[in-house]
Amino acid sequence: MSWAQSVTQCVQSGGMLASVEDLAESNFLVEHADLYTSKTSGFWIGIYRNVNGQLLWQDKSAVDFVNWGEGQPSEDQLDYCVELSAFSGYWSILPCSSQKGFICKKLKIHPLLFALCLFTDAKKDKARGDMNMWLLLTLVLIILLGMGFTIYFLFKIKTQSETEREERRHSTLLEYSRDLTGKDDETDSTNNKEKNEHSVV
Repeated sequence: MSWAQSVTQCVQSGGMLASVEDLAESNFLVEHADLYTSKTSGFWIGIYRNVNGQLLWQDKSAVDFVNWGEGQPSEDQLDYCVELSAFSGYWSILPCSSQKGFICKKLKIHPLLFALCLFTDAKKDKARGDMNMWLLLTLVLIILLGMGFTIYFLFKIKTQSETEREERRHSTLLEYSRDLTGKDDETDSTNNKEKNEHSVV
């Protein structure tokens, strides 16, 4: 990728082209860059020259450490871009349109700031967790109440049906009993009539 494309890729991933602050960081980058020497001979780093001609890193920090290769940079190449050699770790000037690999670097977060962010996020998560717990408990309570009312009404309907059936059966037995009793009364009254008629004659 060209230098400009590399900058864009780094920014899209939340970082910027790497700044090299000291020899230890340079050695670290070379050690890891060595794994990719089969794909590229060098990597773009985030050094550039501002309008005043001053070298700066992409994160706007001053260039306090340099690791230029022999004869670099020449005065006629000051508007070119800088690559880190994957083999030696030295820097060299190349046309910005050259196709190279690139190394992105994300901003450092101070440990106290990082801990504060984690603590703040933990508080938010705890608040969300408490809210979720109450919502869950409310939902469970509503479900249990719904189930309780459903069971109550089903039981009530069942007992009403049984009561109505029992009343109908009792009513039917009562009617049958009256029918039987009524026939007995009729038979008795018929017999009494006959007796009365015999006695009259």
